[in-house]
Amino acid sequence: MNEPKIEELVLDVLIPLNLSLPTFAMYLVEYKNIESVEVSLIEIDRNTVSLEVAIQGHDIDYDSLKDHMSEQGAVIHSIDKVFVTNMKE
Repeated sequence: MNEPKIEELVLDVLIPLNLSLPTFAMYLVEYKNIESVEVSLIEIDRNTVSLEVAIQGHDIDYDSLKDHMSEQGAVIHSIDKVFVTNMKE
């Protein structure tokens, strides 16, 4: 039997001010099972940048992705959307 798989996430993310959006987006899209990434600027504070990050792929491991993002100093503030599939046999 197939298990449910995360195919899409929309996240509210904080990144350090010195990390560029293109660099962060390219870092994410190179991660396993990620096919596309869209990063939108929400707000710039004194030390951080708030982003909306839309991620599409197949069988995305959220916990692993969260750890991967933290290597760049990013913190997930909230999960705003999740799309899960479960292909039945």
